[in-house]
Amino acid sequence: MDPHKDKVAPPDWPVEPIQRIVNPLIRFLHVETASGFILLLATVVALVLANSPAEQGYRAFWETPVALQVGSFSLDHSLQEWINDGFMVIFFFVIGLEVKRELVLGELRDVRRATLPIVAALGGMLAPAGIYLTLQFGRPGERGWGIPMATDIAFVVGCMALLGPRVPHGLRVMLLSLAIADDIGAILVIAVGYSETLHYDALAIGMGFIAFIVVFRWIGVRNIGVYVFLGILVWLAFLKSGIHPTIAGVILGLLTPSRNYLNQGVLLWLLHQVRQAIEGNWNKEPRRAETVRRLQ
Repeated sequence: MDPHKDKVAPPDWPVEPIQRIVNPLIRFLHVETASGFILLLATVVALVLANSPAEQGYRAFWETPVALQVGSFSLDHSLQEWINDGFMVIFFFVIGLEVKRELVLGELRDVRRATLPIVAALGGMLAPAGIYLTLQFGRPGERGWGIPMATDIAFVVGCMALLGPRVPHGLRVMLLSLAIADDIGAILVIAVGYSETLHYDALAIGMGFIAFIVVFRWIGVRNIGVYVFLGILVWLAFLKSGIHPTIAGVILGLLTPSRNYLNQGVLLWLLHQVRQAIEGNWNKEPRRAETVRRLQ
């Protein structure tokens, strides 16, 4: 039997002019070290600009107001606030996805292993706060004890991305779990201890939308657009509640399913259907779109 008999050469996919520009960028971003390199480069640029004669213009740029208004509803924030309260939610969502996977399928399934990063995160919060209070006790800056509690999870992820496969998987999971537990704890402390006003009605609405997500998962809704819409509503509710909206990103990440939806039997059936479509005179098929939709 010829082992190469059933092999099919890769097709010549259509290449549009824009793809000649975009594809190299996509390939670069798919490299694991790319994100860490971009993060460190942005940090160096920010430090240089913040300590240069262009410092005032640099600060003014991040304070540029950006507003989104629909009828009487409006969101009016600076560019920096949009990044901190908007794009960072997506970042924490991705981190939540990775932690969820480890909780369900990976190293954190074992309670004893999961306990270590949680206890380490508690120590990472209490120790800096204790040192700060020791140095600032009775002084005007005493109330800032919650500020040194947070670990910058973005730099943790960036440094691991730069090191790539040289970071052992167990250490990667440990650091990610520790960093996200530390960040969640610190954000909760700041939200509860430093928020001047907590809007419980907005928080209740956000929890209601989260309940909708749980129910939709339970009844089998699989349309991504539905969950994107509900996720945006959860983010808006948390944003209006006074609690840092990155918490919403973590919650949504942990709610995302992490197990396979289709088993191997479905894949084998699909391959059989594709083979039948090809052997059934695909070139003469009058209803190709209908066949593709059926396979999809």
